[in-house]
Amino acid sequence: MKPAEQFLNKKMHRTGKKDVTRFRTIWISDLHLGTSGCQASKLLEFLRATESETLYLVGDIIDGWQLKRRWYWDQTHNNVVQTVLKKAKKGTNVIFVPGNHDESIRQFIDLDFGGIKVRDELVHTTADGRRMLVLHGDRFDGVIACAKWLAYVGDSLYTVILKFNQIFNNWRARAGLPYWSLSQYLKLKVKNAVSYITQFEDALADEARRKGVDGIICGHIHKPEIRDINGILYCNDGDWVESLSALVEDAQGQLSLVTWHDIMHSVVSTKSVVDQDQDHEFDAEMDTGVSVVL
Repeated sequence: MKPAEQFLNKKMHRTGKKDVTRFRTIWISDLHLGTSGCQASKLLEFLRATESETLYLVGDIIDGWQLKRRWYWDQTHNNVVQTVLKKAKKGTNVIFVPGNHDESIRQFIDLDFGGIKVRDELVHTTADGRRMLVLHGDRFDGVIACAKWLAYVGDSLYTVILKFNQIFNNWRARAGLPYWSLSQYLKLKVKNAVSYITQFEDALADEARRKGVDGIICGHIHKPEIRDINGILYCNDGDWVESLSALVEDAQGQLSLVTWHDIMHSVVSTKSVVDQDQDHEFDAEMDTGVSVVL
């Protein structure tokens, strides 16, 4: 059994008809709503299948860069926004930390809208007392800091790669083959990309050390990760374009990475157990005439 599955088996809350996985805190980032690359339908399933006391939106939630070039916004993207607003209305503490793709929201830092708090960065204290700095991370990206025009070019190339990915993986799906990500492959195989990611992670860890906190939680580079960097816990919650991942905290303060597949698999598994239990209850009723809860 995978670590994520073991973690989720302990966190699943069974409610019969509606099963949700409950966490103390959930972090998601790099949704890129407003682009065809956003996996909005899977994100919507994830949001509906999970609950938390606090939900962090760690930047690049809406892709303003792409929307300026070409408008793309379907009903599923609307549903994602409405689901987040509904969570806030029902008592979830929703905190939005803007990134570079939704940088226009930064003019509203320290304001609240519809129950959603907009913050530049902040410190989250886990249930076990660790202090984690939460920010998007683009300020520590040398390309964006020193040559923003190059970041725009890179974003355009990334969009082309994602479109190729969609076509290629549609063919793979028809052939019965699993999803394969070209951009993730390039990130892991191209020496300069690996060096860039390492430098980014080290810079974030240095910032956490400078701020005197125990760790840092960010997004931006679309690479989910939890690792120790010289005594600092570095966490990246991934993205909802390719990784379909989130960082979660349980009631004891344990931090873990989960994916859409992890969550949906755990929900399906629990529903099957509930169905079996209901079948046993029905059989008991037929045998004794008394409702027995197993």
